[in-house]
Amino acid sequence: QVELVESGGGLVQPGGSLRLSCVASGSISNTNDMGWYRQCPGKERELVALIRNSGITKYSDSVKGRFTISRDNGRNIASLQMNSLKPEDAAVYYCYYKMYMPAKDYWGKGTLVTVSS
Repeated sequence: QVELVESGGGLVQPGGSLRLSCVASGSISNTNDMGWYRQCPGKERELVALIRNSGITKYSDSVKGRFTISRDNGRNIASLQMNSLKPEDAAVYYCYYKMYMPAKDYWGKGTLVTVSS
C-alpha cells in the first residue's frame, strides 16, 4: 500500500505561481511513475504532468512551458511548479503514483487550486 499526501494548493491570481508537493510513503517500489492529474467540476480527470524515477517527464500540451514537474527519489517527493497560472488551470489537483510490480495505481486525496482575481 502506498499513501500520498499533497500540499501547496490555494488561491492565486492569474499570472501567479504555486508549487504543489506530494509525499509518497509505504510500500514504495524501485520503479514507479509519479505525477499530477487535475479535475474540474463536471469534467474528467486529466493528466497534467508525469515523471518517472528515471527523470523522464511528460506534460499535457496545456501546461507545457508553464509547469515543471520534479522529484526527489530519496525522499519520495514529487513537486509541480506552476507558473503563469490561468483561470482555466483552476481544479482539484491529484497526486498519482504508478507502481509497476505489482501493477497498481494510487491517488492522493487532492488539493484545490483556485486561480482568480
